[in-house]
Amino acid sequence: MKNRTILNHCLLGFAVLSSSCLSKKDNKKEVPERPNVVIIFLDDSGFSDFEPFQGSENITPNVSKLAKEGTVFTNFRVPQAICSASRAALMTGCYPGRTKVFGAHAPREKGLDPEFAILSEQLKLNGYATGFYGKWHLGDQPETRPHNRGFDKSAGLMYSNDMWKHHPSDPEFWGKYPLSYWENGEISIEDVDSSKQKMLSKWSTEFSLNFIEEHKDEPFFLYLAYSMPHVPIFCSDEFEGKSGKGLYGDVIMELDDGIGRLLHKLKDLGLDENTMIVFTSDNGPWSVYGNHAGRTPFKEAKATSFDGGLKSALIVKFPGRIPKGETSDKFLYSIDLFPTICALTNSPLPENEIDGENIDSILTGESDMSYKRPYYAFSTGTTFEGVFSSDGRWKLHLPHGYRSVREFGNDGKPGKYDQKNIELTLYDLQNDPYETIDVKDKYPEILENLLKNAELHKSRFYSN
Repeated sequence: MKNRTILNHCLLGFAVLSSSCLSKKDNKKEVPERPNVVIIFLDDSGFSDFEPFQGSENITPNVSKLAKEGTVFTNFRVPQAICSASRAALMTGCYPGRTKVFGAHAPREKGLDPEFAILSEQLKLNGYATGFYGKWHLGDQPETRPHNRGFDKSAGLMYSNDMWKHHPSDPEFWGKYPLSYWENGEISIEDVDSSKQKMLSKWSTEFSLNFIEEHKDEPFFLYLAYSMPHVPIFCSDEFEGKSGKGLYGDVIMELDDGIGRLLHKLKDLGLDENTMIVFTSDNGPWSVYGNHAGRTPFKEAKATSFDGGLKSALIVKFPGRIPKGETSDKFLYSIDLFPTICALTNSPLPENEIDGENIDSILTGESDMSYKRPYYAFSTGTTFEGVFSSDGRWKLHLPHGYRSVREFGNDGKPGKYDQKNIELTLYDLQNDPYETIDVKDKYPEILENLLKNAELHKSRFYSN
């Protein structure tokens, strides 16, 4: 432990010494060495749930405002389109194959091993106040809950809000343990019922606003991971019936309002110019729930490795660093946010190996920087299913099975799936973003290269 502490302080010293290179760029004003960081992480939100993303039918003025103040990224992926795996990737900068966090863990499971450092711990080493509010889903044992993973303040659920006695498919299994609400390492509500579910979004927003107020005079990291719009969907009475687009629209309306309140709080406290905001979702929509699920124009949905599952909306705002009002189609992966935020905050990287890399120059739009790695990998559960080329144009699916919605559900009841299979398939996403045309015979050299990368990834993380 002593050696790790020494190493972290050395890394921190190096980061501070190099900060001038990171913060002094042509045509950019100097940014602070320790800007505030806010990550707004939605649950199962569809790519098209919010303006200004393709196909949105919801009126979301506050997310639109955020987009005008930052950059919209339309080509952002997660390495696995399932709750725990995606969250672990975001917070560690590691592939699921490295951390062995696959799928969505059940109540009382250990989750992410503490040997893998997370973003809150690294920022805390740099003097940041840290707060988490919403849905955790990275572990439900004492050593893996947020108050023991670098968060000074925390409140929310330890896992998904459908893991309760009212689960539509397996209430006996999911109802073995109460759905409890935690605050700062203690249970404050033993059993969250429907009336409490209606308050989850509002509570997360209000806790976050209080946290910002309390720590306005020091650098802070806020991880606001809303439980919504994961089914079962709920909104507070204030928003019920107000969107004119059904309950799902009401839920989105409340989330947009909460984001607006957060933006106003930062502005009122004079912190908005000193705060980096990341807005995204853990994966695509759970489409089998029909009118209680979000929308995506891309193929399939959550829990598949097609882009309907892997592709999430992303907005990043960082005044003086990230361009305002722009849209970028640069290929981005969630594992890169961890090392990038560490670099932008001059915080140390962890002692353990990570898979992401600093993409600061890509976010700022100042460079056509090439990624160091030759590929990005994706999976579903414990199954490794393929790779992207480093620029995101080419996507190779290895042979695998997947579930496809045959019949959509309604009003909180799931529909039905068909089990399908895909053979070895190469897609050119630049010309075929909806994954419809196999071009492996047309581009044998691309195929060969991606197959080699797939074998490399498999040998590194899936050999045992």
